[in-house]
Amino acid sequence: MTERTVEDRLREEYVVLLPEIRAVVEESEAEIRHSLVSLSSKLNRYEQLSVTSRVKDCESAMQALRRREEGATFDPGKINSYTLTSIPDLAGVRVLAFPSRVWNQADELLQKRFTDWRSNPILDAETKDLVAFKYDRYWTASTKFRGELQIVPMLIGLFWQVEHSTMYKPSPELKGVAEALEMQHRRSEVSNALRAYEAEFERLIQANPLSKA
Repeated sequence: MTERTVEDRLREEYVVLLPEIRAVVEESEAEIRHSLVSLSSKLNRYEQLSVTSRVKDCESAMQALRRREEGATFDPGKINSYTLTSIPDLAGVRVLAFPSRVWNQADELLQKRFTDWRSNPILDAETKDLVAFKYDRYWTASTKFRGELQIVPMLIGLFWQVEHSTMYKPSPELKGVAEALEMQHRRSEVSNALRAYEAEFERLIQANPLSKA
């Protein structure tokens, strides 16, 4: 008989959790959308606010758990010590906002609505500047695991969607590309350029009294 592995047990756990993960996604997205109505209904024509959600797939969840371990490897002798419920983003909602005024107001509204957030902001690796707000909390659909919320500047968030499979979670044939210092430098340049674009746009909008007409 083939020996049962950590991955086998985690896949079984994921199947059991999946209905609750989906329920948390549905609940959290609905609650967050409702909480943002007062903002989304009054946007200027150039402002944008988007809410999306996702269920983390089983393999991604196991990879996230594995990355926490020394050498990114599970200890087969501790098969029962691992659980996917320790991952804070099995169920996730992302709010994309443009420009920064909308981004900050979205964060303020959601903080007022949900006072039990656990905050874990995303910072720039080099400058340590704030890049995106990130929170997690328990929802009524399940008390077994926490659901995650990200509030991200829209330009940065759209860039992340492109680079997710190339840099953050590259396929084996792209691993060398993702780890190349040149590529990491270009990634940083793009992020900085997007933030500079948004800052300059907002500066000019604020200086133009006709922009809200």
